[in-house]
Amino acid sequence: MKNKYIKVSHISELKFREIVKLFSKDLSATQIAEITGLNRNTINRYLMLFRKRIVTICNEDSPLFDKIEMNEFAYKSSKVYEKKKRDTRDKIIVFGLLKIEGKVYTKIIPNVTKSTLQKIVQGKINPDNVVHSSSWHGHHGFVGVGCNKHFRMYHNKNKFVKGTSYINSIESFWSYAKIRLVKFHGVGQKTFNLHLKECEFRFNNKDKNLYKLLLKIFRKNPLN
Repeated sequence: MKNKYIKVSHISELKFREIVKLFSKDLSATQIAEITGLNRNTINRYLMLFRKRIVTICNEDSPLFDKIEMNEFAYKSSKVYEKKKRDTRDKIIVFGLLKIEGKVYTKIIPNVTKSTLQKIVQGKINPDNVVHSSSWHGHHGFVGVGCNKHFRMYHNKNKFVKGTSYINSIESFWSYAKIRLVKFHGVGQKTFNLHLKECEFRFNNKDKNLYKLLLKIFRKNPLN
């Protein structure tokens, strides 16, 4: 069926736009299937395509500038969310960079060692960035990869390494992601990145009309 938003489709453009609109409202696949009258597997297929495109968009987004906050978030496969605990066994670890009062960038990482975090920071910041992070030792040594203005804070001692440091904005994103992911009653490792990047996309475009934005994206480069 001819559809300018997707290369191969068995539904009309009108029905496709309805799915996009309900997805933009953050309804579940079950809810969308009930409202549209389409099979749940059909809805899952389209939502998977939406999320894969969102991952591409997030990864291609421009580097962060100005003031940045960074911190980690650990997702436990047993549907329990943990923060600020460094025992990361059986957890999916996510590193986040957030431009203060701006966009967030997330990436799943194998561990929270200094070398792993440095590789992510390289290319995402420039020497003029002001970077705020926790006092975790994995954050040390960022000066060597371009963090010339790096401020760290101690959560447990309520002290700052120097100046006034804070990571409230990145913490607010983790809270948003936690609340949003809970509704899926647990997300498997294979699809976690899709849901994570969807959280990132929604957070970064919270002041936009997601329905119109997604239609514009899909029309410019139709889904496969």
